[in-house]
Amino acid sequence: MITSVKEILVKARKEGYAVGAFNTVNLETTRAIVEAAHELKAPVIIQITEKTMEYGGGRGMFHLVKNDAEFYAPEIPLGIHLDHGKSFELIERCSEIGFSSVMYDGSRKEYVDNLMMTKKIVDFCHSRNIDVQGELGSVPYLGEFEMKDEDWDQYMTDPDQAQDFVKQTEIDTLAVAIGNAHGFFKERSEPDYDRLEKISKKVSIPLILHGASDWEAERVRQVVKRGISCFNVDTATRIAFINSLTKQIKSQAGGASFDVRKLLGQSRDAVKEVVKQKIISFGSEGKA
Repeated sequence: MITSVKEILVKARKEGYAVGAFNTVNLETTRAIVEAAHELKAPVIIQITEKTMEYGGGRGMFHLVKNDAEFYAPEIPLGIHLDHGKSFELIERCSEIGFSSVMYDGSRKEYVDNLMMTKKIVDFCHSRNIDVQGELGSVPYLGEFEMKDEDWDQYMTDPDQAQDFVKQTEIDTLAVAIGNAHGFFKERSEPDYDRLEKISKKVSIPLILHGASDWEAERVRQVVKRGISCFNVDTATRIAFINSLTKQIKSQAGGASFDVRKLLGQSRDAVKEVVKQKIISFGSEGKA
């Protein structure tokens, strides 16, 4: 059942587990996420980016997720969310399409500019019953920053600033930076657990972690214990999809199958296994 992302994450924060927010790009990835959540009886969030909206159509992608969830997992709390929205115009478009949760990513802006634009978006969205995720701090991408021995303090979320940001913007959830990184960017050797603990004590809303697709179980456990209620997952599922597809095509060299459904179906199953592993790691199995 389509459920408010805020409702899903407030429950997770209260009960001490985290929910997976998985990005989708197509039918196969969507089906993998929905099937995994259904089989493990786990709440889940499915995310769509602006690039995916451009690729598959905003309305097309939104209704693909909505229809699949409502038909195949009607008893599972499932939120649909815009990931990394970076303009007011995109947020407006998503509100027209039917999104009930959006992220505004102003993390690359100066603090005051990020705060003011986030506040503007919150005012717009809350009048339309749309949840808003903000981001404070900077989770780096490979290609955006040079990968070297970084001064991580310049990227990470300041706990006092987080308290002020949440109070002034009235966001529903907050993405934080504690040494995590998107994609293949080299992360901080160890997450700043003390910083996360301070942030969690200063704000009462659910905290989100981006760029932690490859974190092992112990790291996951440590940050959930300190207040993380949601993990964004994209790289891990993409790798599973591509690796499966590549392996199938190579194994059939000279006599490749032209049944696209078979090829993509096996890639879907590979993604589903990754999603199930993440759900179990996050502690949300059986929480639907």
